[in-house]
Amino acid sequence: MDVVGVFLAALATALATGLGALPFLFARHPGPSWVGLASALAAGLMVGASIGLLWEGGRYGVGRTVVGALVGGAFIWISRRLIAHGRELHLGALRGADARRALLVVGVMTVHSFSEGVGVGVAFGGTEALGILIAVAIAVHNIPEGLAISLVLVPRGTSVRDAAGWSIFSSLPQPLMAVPAFLFVEAFSGVLPIGLGFAAGAMLWLVGAELVPDALETARPRSVALVGVGAALAMLLFLLLLL
Repeated sequence: MDVVGVFLAALATALATGLGALPFLFARHPGPSWVGLASALAAGLMVGASIGLLWEGGRYGVGRTVVGALVGGAFIWISRRLIAHGRELHLGALRGADARRALLVVGVMTVHSFSEGVGVGVAFGGTEALGILIAVAIAVHNIPEGLAISLVLVPRGTSVRDAAGWSIFSSLPQPLMAVPAFLFVEAFSGVLPIGLGFAAGAMLWLVGAELVPDALETARPRSVALVGVGAALAMLLFLLLLL
């Protein structure tokens, strides 16, 4: 596999993220309780994905993964404080608190994509067969990540097309990082667990600080718990099937 092939494979994984918005073609006008349940569903998907990232990072280095997770949590804490008073913040059709929450989710998923891009490049640096396997697995894994992003955006007024666009945007670091990781496998292998831990820590902090409190505002705690735990378990089962 040459550099162009690696880039195209990683680009395909990024485009797959947009497929997560497709279910909203059939549910464009959700009620208030659905907004809360959508946040719970997104939270559950992110928790499941975070556990998978921590597990994968631990295979490369437990200590570096833990450091990355702590830095990721600190990153979200600082980011929330910096934009906490952004009442005039805009993101597409969203304004104020909704725009802030959406910006954090898209931002976290975008940062998360850097580590996935490194993973694709490192895999292709091993063997072509392994690279293709990892690229396909990440592409399939990106679909529920796109769904998680869309679950935050569409119920708050973003169009399905724009949600798909933001989902794909969040994965663009994958083709950008896959090529240098492919060319410099040894160097990038060392930082991969830090990146995986960072993404997990950032997502877990976002879930606890933003998505779960938001879900509890409009949905019953029992419903939030059932949806969130169910989504997390489904994501974990999905990841296990990809391994």
